[in-house]
Amino acid sequence: MKLWSIRGNTQRLDGGAMFGNAPRAVWEKWAVPDELNRIELACRALLASPLEGKTVLFETGIGAFFEPRLRERYGVQENQHVLIDSLREAGFEHEDIDVVVLSHLHFDHAGGLLAPWVEGRAPELLFPNATFVVGAEHWQRALQPHPRDRASFIPELPALLEQSGRLEVVQGEYSRVLGRSVRFSFSDGHTPGLMLAEIVGQPGRDGLAHGGVVFCADLVPGRSWVHVPITMGYDRNAELLIDEKKQFLEDKLARNVHLFFTHDPQVALAQLQRDEKGRFVTVHEHSELKARALA
Repeated sequence: MKLWSIRGNTQRLDGGAMFGNAPRAVWEKWAVPDELNRIELACRALLASPLEGKTVLFETGIGAFFEPRLRERYGVQENQHVLIDSLREAGFEHEDIDVVVLSHLHFDHAGGLLAPWVEGRAPELLFPNATFVVGAEHWQRALQPHPRDRASFIPELPALLEQSGRLEVVQGEYSRVLGRSVRFSFSDGHTPGLMLAEIVGQPGRDGLAHGGVVFCADLVPGRSWVHVPITMGYDRNAELLIDEKKQFLEDKLARNVHLFFTHDPQVALAQLQRDEKGRFVTVHEHSELKARALA
């Protein structure tokens, strides 16, 4: 199996919103803001092939589905669907994807499922041969959003996924389509039922899977959020997220599971260590993956 980091459309969002209650004097050391106080963010996907004999894409980024007015509001930097271009650079077309795993259905993670915006044309689902894998609790949230995060969802997307006939809603640790090769855990601090996908490594003497790689989604959007107290203003429950993140990172450190970051503009993959004060830090960072073997 080989891994690719697949670039999607990039965003610029308010730095204060992205770092929650951390003051600018702290977060601007990690991310330099522009004149509008916005920081650069990636929307990066992970491609694995062959995984359980399939070509699997973890998330699709924000894509290019927004009309121009909303594209400007949400800081989307490119007009074209960058993810599709990046897949092609890696040697794949969107028709080649067998499975798309979605941590959640906020537009910056699932908007890439849709064709680019064209005036007067209804939203159109891409990836015609893929099974779409979504967690059950979050699926219910997408069907009935709370006013707190309703604007984060694409209203037409749930119906398009259902109508495809290729939707799998996951309730436990494993999906039907990917079997035991990918194990799911769940988090509620950012959004109910956020699904964290771990490509399972080799069993160790303790009977647990070691190595492997986990798609951190919005539990840990990038290196800066490895600092346990740092959360986003977009998180529904910051205190819960901190508790979940601490447990998540302790587990990944103990089992040497690599972290894959979707929103970090510089780093796609890293490993965890603790520094001299016992805080989590990232090491062995990789800016991109190009047919990288999973060690």
